[in-house]
Amino acid sequence: MGLGILEDRVMEHVPGTTRYFDDPDRPQYAADGVEGLKCDKSGSVPIILVPQPSDDPNDPLNWPLWKRDLITFILSLTAIFATSLGPILAANTLTLTFDFSIPFTKVAELTGWYLFGVGISAFIFVPMGRIWGKRHLFVGGAVLLMVTALWGGLSRKNYKSMVAARVFQGVATAPFESLVNAAVGDLYHVHQRGIRMAFTNLAVFGGAFFTPIVVGKITKSLGWWWTFYLVAIFSALCIPAIVLWCPETAYRRDNKLNTDMLATGNTTRNHTAGTVVDDNETEEKKVDNKAPSTPDTVDGEASTHNVQNGGALEDARGPPPAYPGLSSYHRLALFSGRKTDENFFKLLARPFVLFFQPAFFWACLIQGLMIGWTVFIGVILAQFFLATPLWWGEVKTGYAYTGAFVGAVAGFIIAGALADWSARLMTKWNGGIYEPEFRLVLVIPMMIIGCAGLYGWGITVDGLFWEEYHYAIPLMFFGFQVAGMVIGAVASSLYIVDAYRDLAVEGFTVMIVFKNLLSFGLTFKAFEWLVTNGSKATPLFNIVGSLQVGVCLLTIPLYVFGKRMRSFFHRHDLLAYCKVR
Repeated sequence: MGLGILEDRVMEHVPGTTRYFDDPDRPQYAADGVEGLKCDKSGSVPIILVPQPSDDPNDPLNWPLWKRDLITFILSLTAIFATSLGPILAANTLTLTFDFSIPFTKVAELTGWYLFGVGISAFIFVPMGRIWGKRHLFVGGAVLLMVTALWGGLSRKNYKSMVAARVFQGVATAPFESLVNAAVGDLYHVHQRGIRMAFTNLAVFGGAFFTPIVVGKITKSLGWWWTFYLVAIFSALCIPAIVLWCPETAYRRDNKLNTDMLATGNTTRNHTAGTVVDDNETEEKKVDNKAPSTPDTVDGEASTHNVQNGGALEDARGPPPAYPGLSSYHRLALFSGRKTDENFFKLLARPFVLFFQPAFFWACLIQGLMIGWTVFIGVILAQFFLATPLWWGEVKTGYAYTGAFVGAVAGFIIAGALADWSARLMTKWNGGIYEPEFRLVLVIPMMIIGCAGLYGWGITVDGLFWEEYHYAIPLMFFGFQVAGMVIGAVASSLYIVDAYRDLAVEGFTVMIVFKNLLSFGLTFKAFEWLVTNGSKATPLFNIVGSLQVGVCLLTIPLYVFGKRMRSFFHRHDLLAYCKVR
């Protein structure tokens, strides 16, 4: 048992478990029995590159780190403008109520229709990204962002047109919500993902909470339609950046290089136990523990040459193949060939199947519920701050989201500081063996901070009626809840990427669809539930907070049994049983 994680009794090497970093002078695991592994020796401790980069310069893992970071920055920046469309109406609820001559609840439903568009279109875009790559979806999404944001601004006094614009704005946002985190998995090794994953989640969530702060002032000065026009303008500026500097990140890598996803060990067990024999793994792959590997020094990047026993690694495997460089035309092309030979309709159905796999179901709950409660609070905030007891206008209501934005930044700092540091520390304690379950420790600060925010919000926002609390107190608890949400989003994303990287894209799809459809439903029910409780938030959020605590506690069995679950679902492929692989 490694740090409380139960060892598997069947497989010698479970997919996801790897030597995250280690002393390169000691024997290291390699899938085909050859020990030379490429390392990052830019720091004080050599780190084995997982997954292993190929010798192809077109492999994204071989690109300079600055180039990969530039791609991540551009995609994250565009994601900020895309996700800003979600809460863009939060501070304008009363203004739109009068402009469209519609009830208060109908304005809240406009946010729901946007979330509906994101959730539904993600089902289609994700298999497209798996088969034909992500570049065409990022470029097309940015163009659609510009067009639909312009459409929203032009939908003045036409509610039906605004509903349609909101749905298609959700469609435009879907590639950035569903595929940016997956692109991080394409571009970086395991030890480089933590801070980048936290950054992309900050872009997605932090941008969403910064938007209402400025929207109120823009509405007061220029009119609410200019909030959409400005998104259209900034999206238009992102289009050439994506076209010129964001090449395709998907790459067809030899499976032998995916050292974190490979498995070894004889799966034959006693037939009296009722288990299955895997004929393809009847012989265990052995590593000669006598010959240490000595990878070449690299400066933060993958080396294309390794040394084993004083000789070139190529001598053991034969000369490396010649890889043609890509022309400017091919780098700028929207499509660069199929990235997998799998069937589109099978990929389309996979998220439905994965929802019933415990790890993915946990990720949906840990991330989706907290995001749903954030939407829930946003709807109720409009009730308490725009109406009785405060009667704020657009500008002050927009400023009310400052606490949420600070919470998102704080969540990013906490997750970014702890994600890779905790994984490295626990790996060191575990004798150099990295388990994806080490990522789950991030749920501890998430539960403490986020659940405190849920309980505190309900109690203190009710206190506004009797002036028991200053308005800053519930807004502070809103910030706590958002910080917990960001930490939980990072924890679930990192765990899925590291434990089930071959299914990471479908995993993100499941999470995105779940949280958006849940949030879509909450926009329709939030006011109804509040009225049912006599306009008191405390009973509602006591239930919500307790439910979230229960979901966080589900992380304990996942941590303990996670490795055995990875082994079980590798040997009993749920997708194959359902004939979608």
